[in-house]
Amino acid sequence: MSTCNSPVDNPLYIKVQDADNVAIVVNNNGLCAGTRFKCGLELIEHVPQGHKVALVDIPQGAAIIRYAEVIGLAVRDIARGGWIDESLVELPAAPALETLPLATAVPEPLPPLDGYTFEGYRNADGSVGTKNLLAITTSVHCVAGVVDYVVNIIERTLLPKYPNVDGVVALNHLYGCGVAINAPAAVVPIRTIHNLALNPNFGGEVMVVGLGCEKLQPERLLEGTPDVQVISLDESNIVRLQDEKHVGFRSMVDDILQVAEKHLQRLNLRQRETCPASELVVGMQCGGSDAFSGVTANPAVGYASDLLVRCGATVMFSEVTEVRDAIHLLTPRAINEEVGRRLLEEMKWYDDYLETGKTDRSANPSPGNKKGGLANVVEKALGSIAKSGRSAIAEVLSPGQRPTQRGLIFAATPASDFVCGTQQLASGITVQVFTTGRGTPYGLAAVPVIKMATRTDLANRWHDLMDIDAGTIATGDATIEEVGQQLFELILDIASDRKRTWSDQWGLRNALAVFNPAPVT
Repeated sequence: MSTCNSPVDNPLYIKVQDADNVAIVVNNNGLCAGTRFKCGLELIEHVPQGHKVALVDIPQGAAIIRYAEVIGLAVRDIARGGWIDESLVELPAAPALETLPLATAVPEPLPPLDGYTFEGYRNADGSVGTKNLLAITTSVHCVAGVVDYVVNIIERTLLPKYPNVDGVVALNHLYGCGVAINAPAAVVPIRTIHNLALNPNFGGEVMVVGLGCEKLQPERLLEGTPDVQVISLDESNIVRLQDEKHVGFRSMVDDILQVAEKHLQRLNLRQRETCPASELVVGMQCGGSDAFSGVTANPAVGYASDLLVRCGATVMFSEVTEVRDAIHLLTPRAINEEVGRRLLEEMKWYDDYLETGKTDRSANPSPGNKKGGLANVVEKALGSIAKSGRSAIAEVLSPGQRPTQRGLIFAATPASDFVCGTQQLASGITVQVFTTGRGTPYGLAAVPVIKMATRTDLANRWHDLMDIDAGTIATGDATIEEVGQQLFELILDIASDRKRTWSDQWGLRNALAVFNPAPVT
């Protein structure tokens, strides 16, 4: 941690709720021992930026309170003005799922917003895309090298002939063979890969490249699972590399190119048209979080989420382990008891999943999260759920499922950035918003990813990677509502291709990471 040797003219801290007995330091590089705030609080030791300072004496075993919630118990006596690092915070028990209230405080619908539109691509199934991409689905990882080779050729030689097509995406993954394909949990990866092919940004043009001997045969991939719609596909849209007609590598390449060009011809006929904002499907995610996430970027995202819901759009928030410890604040917001029970089911499923792996929720947060001031997963979860805004939760999805409702959706996924992004893609997002306090160059090929910095220092240092600076909220230069409105308008511009995200400008693309809780054999 940095130390400081000179006083700061305007020391600042953020206290979220009146009931809190801690606050976080706002100033870059933290504040020195002896720093005195206007309220009279004096630091008795150096406190790094984003880290907690005790506002009162906190006895050993007493509650440490932030967001008006207990984030932990004091490991020892903590004096007023002292630095509370993660070693001083004992992780409390998670909320017991059996006793949580369901749909007891359903928010009243916010006033509808009319007149907001974006320029999108309408699909035959009624969905609307924000990009016009050729996707090549793979049934097994064995073919990934060949598909990547072909994608490179398509980008060099075919795409220039089809100027209305934005690009080509290889839907590569690590699944398909060497797995327990009939295990109950195999429904998750199979459903995910199936639904990835149906993302609205791919225009309904499905083609599959398989090997031939894999467990996840193309036919099974297209059939999917009982809760999805079967993809009807002519055999000519499936390329199997082991087919006897393929003599040599070049034969395989030429076959894939021939199928790809048929799809490119159809995609090239598509044009953007004016669509209501209600057709948007926006994923909200956070990664590389810090203590500012829950007071700057995520609340601004929550405000934008409410604006989108008021427009009739679909908004997804996710990351089970970063919701679990705040689940008692979400179940009352379920639109009905059935949706509330679905929240509990997904929490219980993940509790059991972690137990099977001989671990628990304490494995989260990461070292970077802690360096940014987050003591434990409870504090992280309380900041994470701010992305959900104030709307009622209309539906809960298992990993990789597609929504059947509009409005605010909880799409259950792991908290891993890469896995969450992949699962949200399978659930049909066409734009993603990604908040970060530590910084990450994360991006997705299939959808534009809007990056929001929680701190101005990060936004300035990574000026050509961060799309929005939410740090202005911490310094008082902007309000949550102003930054949320800015994000809402940027989403419409990005969806219309009037503006481009930095990750798209640089071509930053993370690989897909399909969630596979089933055994690997």
